[in-house]
Amino acid sequence: MDKTKQYAAMIGGVLGALLLFFQALGFEISWLNENTIAAFLNVLLAIVPLAFALYGIYKNQYLLTRKALNQEKALEKQGLK
Repeated sequence: MDKTKQYAAMIGGVLGALLLFFQALGFEISWLNENTIAAFLNVLLAIVPLAFALYGIYKNQYLLTRKALNQEKALEKQGLK
């Protein structure tokens, strides 16, 4: 999880550097400013844990594949479930 936060911070750093680069060239991009970069990072930092949680739920489901379904039935027959 810490690595994903680092990646998000790197993306924010690149966006900030692009903002400064465009300002140095004299281009004014109204939608690219510090507030939009901060908002984008907040969204990114909220989406990443959600994606990990959804992936974990997906991986822990036993009824996704035929093999897992057969295993579920075998466990029920043995009274282990």
